[in-house]
Parts: sequence; C-alpha cells; structure tokens
Amino acid sequence: MFDLITIGRISVDIYGQEEGHGLGDAQTFRKAVGGSATNVAIGTARYGHKTAVVTGVGEDAFGAYALTELQKFKVNTEFMITAPGKTPVVIAGLKDPDNPELVFYRETDAPDTQVKVGTELRSAITSTRIFWYTGSALANSNNRATTMELLEIRASQSGAENIFDLDYRPSFWKDRETATRAISSAVESASVIIGNRTECAVASGLDLQLPLDAFADHFLDKGARLAIIKDGAYGVLVSTALSRTMIQGLKIKVRCGLGAGDAFGAGIVHGILSNWSPEDSVRFANAAGAYVAGELMCSDAMPTESQVRELMARS
Repeated sequence: MFDLITIGRISVDIYGQEEGHGLGDAQTFRKAVGGSATNVAIGTARYGHKTAVVTGVGEDAFGAYALTELQKFKVNTEFMITAPGKTPVVIAGLKDPDNPELVFYRETDAPDTQVKVGTELRSAITSTRIFWYTGSALANSNNRATTMELLEIRASQSGAENIFDLDYRPSFWKDRETATRAISSAVESASVIIGNRTECAVASGLDLQLPLDAFADHFLDKGARLAIIKDGAYGVLVSTALSRTMIQGLKIKVRCGLGAGDAFGAGIVHGILSNWSPEDSVRFANAAGAYVAGELMCSDAMPTESQVRELMARS
C-alpha cells in the first residue's frame, strides 16, 4: 500500500544561482527534477512516507536524469512511462525572488500527458491512503481523462482521501472559462481542496473579491471535508464543517519562491497521514513552504520533519 500517489507534471528545472540576476544576465545555473505533482511526491517521501508519481518522461538524457533523481529521493517510479518526445524543461531566473522569471519548454502532448490506467495502477490507486491531483493536469485532454478515471476508481472506496491542488496556470489553458468547467467538475471528487484566492475563484466560478468564507462554503457544499485557502500575506483559511481558523505564515527572507507551494502541499499530506488536526497540519505546511522559499532550489530543498520543526522553533 502506498501512502500517497500523485499525478501530474514532471520536468527538469534549471535554476539561476545568482540572486537578483535575470535570465538576460550572466550567471550560473543548476538543474533539478521538478513539476508540481512530482515535487509533492518528493516532499512527502522526505518525511518517510511511501510515495509514487503517475507521470512520464521523454526518451532523452533529461528523462533518464529525472528517473534517477526520483529513485534517489525514494519515490516509486513504477507508474511512470518513457514516451517519444522531449522531457519538459523549465528555466528560472531570480531577478525578483518573489516572482521568478520562468520560461517553459514543453510540448502540447508532453510525455507526462500520455499515461494510461493499467492493471498495476488500478490496483494501487484503490488502496493508496491519499491520491493527489492538480488543476494543471486537467488542462490536457489525455491527462484529464486519466485523472478522472482514477477518481472514478477511488469513488468506490469508502472514505477515500483525495486531495485536489487547484493549481491554475493560465498559460496551460485555452481560456479561463474552459479551465473553470474542467476544474469545477473535478472538485466534487475531492475530500480536501487547496488553492489560493485566484485558483478558488476559477474553480468555483465565484467573484475573486468575495470573502474567503464564500469559497470555503462552496467547496464544503460540494462535498469536501476540508478547504484550505491561501491568501498570501494575510494567511491561510482552514475550514471544516465545524470550524474556521486563519493561520498566519512565517516571516522569512525569500530566496526563491518556486516550490514553496509544493512543499506546503507535502506538509499537508504529512499532517493528514500523521493524524494531526487541520490547523496543526497547516502550521507545519506553512513552515515547510517557508523553508523551501528560503533556499535556491526546490526538490533538492524539500525538508525533513526535524528541519521544519527547527524553523518553527526559531520563528
């Protein structure tokens, strides 16, 4: 039995190493495996849980590198495919650490969109403790079909924990209306919803300026047991049918904002697997995200629990 199975993007991320330098400046670079669902699997594995990612890489050197990195992080790769095409690459510059410059080199039908549900995956998704899926994975019709098929399999399991990271990326979609239709249809399969204000507006079709409570009400009415709504510097709203709490973040010097949300997600998964309260899970996740934001890398910077606890104690 897996503790967590994720589905979604994988890439090789190439990060600038000089803070304050843009992609047009002279600088050095360092590479790491990336992609939101991949990073969440890595981050959760760092806490000692058994994880796997459903994705695909190309028949190229970057694909071989990504597979090797996942094995290094002890993420199971049996549900990954190697397909014709190029492994996606993302190049990041750190002129503004809070808003890094990003250039995506990604084909429309990238290898990570070509995964199908086989016998082994069908068996594993039935028994895994948590299934994590993302809004960005729904932008491609192939990946959307696979994700919805896995959710349908999960629907037959009483009490199945499905976490939906709304993860809205405008560049992946034809238009916002198309995104709203696809993402809102997947909301009803989620037991836990995670998103920022903009992502919640897209997923719900509600006005962006509404109070966070309105988004929480919408997702709870759709069947979620827990809605986690991030509102930047204002904190994170944690909502269940019985309680609502605003959790403040940690103040740190940001070196690279990339991957902080993925570290936050892995922290939430760890909290749920550890039977913590939603509030304690979010406090821990905030610190995990802050830890990665204080580093220059993403997957390579995913912390252990002791490292997160040390940051919480200092802060």
